[in-house]
Parts: sequence; C-alpha cells; structure tokens
Amino acid sequence: MTTQITSKGQVTVPKPIRDSLGLQPGSGVEFSVNSAGEVVLAKAGPKPKAAAPADRFDAVRGSATVRWRTDQLMKLLRG
Repeated sequence: MTTQITSKGQVTVPKPIRDSLGLQPGSGVEFSVNSAGEVVLAKAGPKPKAAAPADRFDAVRGSATVRWRTDQLMKLLRG
C-alpha cells in the first residue's frame, strides 16, 4: 500500500492497517525503525496517568490575615 506525505509531514494510515491495529480516531501510535531500516507502526500503549493536580486552595489555606468572624462578615456584606 502506498500513501503520500503532505507538506506538513502527515500521512494517512490505510484503513486495512488501522483495522488490523484497532486504531480509532484519537488513538496513539508509536513509530520506530528496526535494524533493517524499516519503519514500524504500532498502537501506543495506555498513557501514564498524570498526578492529580494539587487542590488550588491548599496553597492559600490559612493565609488570611483578617480575623473576621462569619457573623461579622455576613453583617458587613449584607448591610
């Protein structure tokens, strides 16, 4: 099977190859070159999960300098 490379360096993987590898839109693929100089295309393994982002409030929790009591603050805000 032959395909053309676009000016952006992109190629279309032929449907029989996509079907054989179980590739769907958005699937990851890995390219490698073997010892014979041939390019090998393989379905990428699962991505490692990124660490859960830290709670954005943890960095500022306890850093307020104003010592308002809740009832005082509500009275001020509500008039």
